[in-house]
Amino acid sequence: MTTKYAALLRGINVGGSRKVPMADLRALLTSLGHDAVRTHLQSGQAVFAAAHGDEVSLAAELAEAIGERFGFPVDVIVRDRAYLRSVVEACPFPAAELEARQLHVTYFSAPVEADRFAAIDAPAFRPEEFRLGDRALYLYAPDGLGRSKLAEALARPRVNKGLIATSRNWNTVTKLVELTGP
Repeated sequence: MTTKYAALLRGINVGGSRKVPMADLRALLTSLGHDAVRTHLQSGQAVFAAAHGDEVSLAAELAEAIGERFGFPVDVIVRDRAYLRSVVEACPFPAAELEARQLHVTYFSAPVEADRFAAIDAPAFRPEEFRLGDRALYLYAPDGLGRSKLAEALARPRVNKGLIATSRNWNTVTKLVELTGP
C-alpha cells in the first residue's frame, strides 16, 4: 500500500540561485522508488506516492539526494495528505472570504509552542495576525507577504531556531491537498 505525500523544498529557484529544475526533481523522486510523481510551480513543491518510510525519513532521504545531485543543501519537509487536509480544515481565518495572497501557512519540521512567539508584540502588527496550528503557523497579511512586517518578525532566526520552516500561499496549500488526493 502506498501513501501520497507532498515534499516542500525551502529556498530553491529564488532570485536565480539554488536552481532545481522541476523535471530533474521529478526524475530524482522517481529514482528514489516513488510513484505518481508530480511537481507544482517552480518554487519547490512535489507530490509522490511512497510504499515505505515516514515523513521524517522521506524528507531526510530527499534532502540527501538533492544535496548529492545539485551540490547544495536544501531543507525539505514531507507531509502526507491527511495532514495537509487537516491544515486546510483547521484554518482559523475565513479563507473563502480572503484573497490567496492574504493567507499563508508556514509549515514547521516539528511542533512549535506558543512561547516561542511570546516576544512578538502581535497587536502592534494589526491588522496582520497569526495563529498556531499543528506544526503550522497561519498568517493573515492583508497587503500580501512581501509587505508584511509581521511575516518578517515571524521569520527571524531566533524565532525559528532549530526548525525547518517554509511558507506557502493559500492557493498552494489547497492545491497540495488536491494533488495528493486519489
